Amino acid sequence: MEWIILVFIGLIASSLGSLIGLGGGIIIVPALLFLGTLPAFGHLPPQVAVGTSLFTMIFTGLSSTLAYMKYKTIDYKSGLIFLIGSGPGSMLGAYVTEGLNMHSFNLFFGIFIIFISLVLLIKDKLKPVPYQKKKGLTRTFRDNTGKTFEYGFNPIIGILISFAVGFLSGVFGVGGGSLMVPTMILIFFFPPHVAVATSMFMILPTSILSSVTHISLGNVNWFYALALVPGAWIGAKVGVFFNSKLKSKTIVLILRIILVLVGIRSIYQGLIG
Repeated sequence: MEWIILVFIGLIASSLGSLIGLGGGIIIVPALLFLGTLPAFGHLPPQVAVGTSLFTMIFTGLSSTLAYMKYKTIDYKSGLIFLIGSGPGSMLGAYVTEGLNMHSFNLFFGIFIIFISLVLLIKDKLKPVPYQKKKGLTRTFRDNTGKTFEYGFNPIIGILISFAVGFLSGVFGVGGGSLMVPTMILIFFFPPHVAVATSMFMILPTSILSSVTHISLGNVNWFYALALVPGAWIGAKVGVFFNSKLKSKTIVLILRIILVLVGIRSIYQGLIG
């Protein structure tokens, strides 16, 4: 029964994560912490929940990247530039997690995911504005309808922002896309589908780097991880399929409500501890 529950969590988390570029960790971490309060699963420290989530996201990122490659919506050059910052940031974040006890983690994680729910509130309202050429990297993208988009960013600013995003990803075990996607759309003028696809491409190496750190610290529950991986692999492909077929407003609304409730619960647990 425990295996079935974990596979289902991986499936749901990965489907939603790859659909809107979150990565799935924003759902897996609170789910694992909740399961850790049940007798059938046993106690689960936040460090292990984070490490296990990040290991699972390796397969979410790989599956999503392979699927998005078929739609040709990944901006590899921009993604690799962002990785210069997000890679080291995620490894640093993994070490910082070691200093948090359960109550501190619950408090900070609750605040973080409520913030993410607010980001999701404005995410669907973000649209690429006409790009004005400035000093920096300029990119062009042509979608399936033949429409061409032009966008760009200052590489230094991109690396600094992605470092901060990678750091938060390593601390809380979530995909950095929850912050990186709106940033790419609002500040760097990315088309939304390109932002989501590029975000999932970044999650793969970022998760590998932070997972290596967590594995070295003994923060991965291998039984949970191996149960989550099959669902994460399949769910990522499901999310990519629906990303190309429909608007995700309803799903984002439901997810935002869930995140607010989970965030309030997490903050409450942190405060009463």
